[in-house]
Amino acid sequence: MDRHVQNRVAAEDYLDALAANGIDNLFVNPGTDFAPLIEAFARAERGNRPVPRPIVVPHEHAAVAMAHGYTLITGRPQAVMLHVNVGTANAINALIDASRDRVPLLLTSGRTPFTETGASGSRSVYIHWAQEMFDQAGMVREFVKWDYEMKRGDQVGAVVDRALELATASPTGPVYLTLPREVLGEVVADAAEAKRAPRARPAAPSPGPSDIERLADWIVAARMPLVITGQVGRDPREAVALTRIAERFALPVVPFNPRHFAIGGRHPMFQGSAPGALLGEADLILGIESDVPWIPSLQAPAPDARVVQIGVDPLYQRYPMRSFRSDLTIVSGTLGLLEALEPALAVRLAGKEEAVAARRAALTERSAKLRVGWDAEIAAAGRAETINAVWLNHCLRGVIEADTMVVNEYSFRQEYCPLEHPGSLFSVGPAGGLGWGLPAALGLKLAAPDRMVVALLGDGAYMFANPTACHFMAESQGLPVLAVIYNNALYGAVRRATLDMYPAGAAAETDGRGLAELSNPPFERIVEAHGGHGERVERPADLPAALARAAAAVRGGRQALVNVICR
Repeated sequence: MDRHVQNRVAAEDYLDALAANGIDNLFVNPGTDFAPLIEAFARAERGNRPVPRPIVVPHEHAAVAMAHGYTLITGRPQAVMLHVNVGTANAINALIDASRDRVPLLLTSGRTPFTETGASGSRSVYIHWAQEMFDQAGMVREFVKWDYEMKRGDQVGAVVDRALELATASPTGPVYLTLPREVLGEVVADAAEAKRAPRARPAAPSPGPSDIERLADWIVAARMPLVITGQVGRDPREAVALTRIAERFALPVVPFNPRHFAIGGRHPMFQGSAPGALLGEADLILGIESDVPWIPSLQAPAPDARVVQIGVDPLYQRYPMRSFRSDLTIVSGTLGLLEALEPALAVRLAGKEEAVAARRAALTERSAKLRVGWDAEIAAAGRAETINAVWLNHCLRGVIEADTMVVNEYSFRQEYCPLEHPGSLFSVGPAGGLGWGLPAALGLKLAAPDRMVVALLGDGAYMFANPTACHFMAESQGLPVLAVIYNNALYGAVRRATLDMYPAGAAAETDGRGLAELSNPPFERIVEAHGGHGERVERPADLPAALARAAAAVRGGRQALVNVICR
């Protein structure tokens, strides 16, 4: 039957609205609430109408993390649809990661039918009673910017527009929409075929002229300014601008718990991945998109140092407690701030090149000394009988090329494996919900199929990722990525926290390993079961060749996993 003589249902309008808003993919983990959506996809295929590509993901956590990874590359929010309350519950960990990482995402789920009889889509199976909640969105409300339950089929377009304009408004983040089966299945008037333009969305905030002038004056007056970054570099242009300014004006940069590439690991203004002694030496500290620029219980700036906090939400309003002081707070997107700051500094530092040159020389010398120490650590690690994280990071140099995207959910450090290209690093968000790395890597690969993707995972993070679901997706969708597991058979963060609090306590007698130990299963066999290349490595000398074989397999079209036994 021709589509135009069928009764059009609201689910068709829903797919059209997603397409009109630039949604490429609808990542789904379906249930009994999906019947109208499945019908709408079938009608769209019959009529050759452009709608988002449906991607069935066999675990909800993986679906959200894949959408997260895809958006990190494209900048375009994606849509996810899950099965009522139980599917939403399985996705909350990944939703928290997306929320704290400010990733725009349209998270949707069906809602158990609210009618028991009388409507198209009324309850028809046993579970429809027990799956209903008084407030399904209450599960996720703290981690979304907006939530809504669609009430009528004829409001689909307006609801989708509203959801996505809020998801993409600064600061960006996920939104949540519930879609009752009866509403998606409502018969609606036939929609016009003309494409709808999405609503205009506000740009990121830009700095005021007075803020730029004050900041530039403070930098010029500073003896030792220090730039600490966190989320800088999601837009690769930010890293280009920051590197240029750091080099031109001799500004040391410390990417502390960085989510993205901010400056090259071999650049003399890169001063390591932790503030260290520079925090106490600095008389001006610029925290740019840095939620935690230092750990107050461990170190603090000099009392007379000025602190500037910069970002689209520089005070992190959704963090219940955060007490970092600020002498100047600037609400601005990173790229806009850097582009305004550079000419202001150039004017003020004209004729003062000698002071800048002296600071540059001192920082270059400091960088060289740091590098000698890092190289000594690498050399010692290579001579050891067992593999440690330093050696593993170093050996990654052999497989990370110019096109490689590194997904970090463990302990990747530029000190031991310097990156040189903006847009090459994607780390788990500040919430640290484990299991993000492998499915996010699949999302990156989906968005950039011609680039190499390497996912660096702890053994705990790998298990949290629902690896069977992830390897299934890699095989079924043709998304070969290289997974490298730092396998210490341990929840390392749990052990470190115990020893930090009780260094001489009873738990320290067993090296803080209580409740932290894991077994050491053959993870490499899981990827082999999905047609991939798997290896287990225990000796430092064997690691470079094993990584090279795995990388070659990935570049040849097969997913791969290297299970690296670390001590």
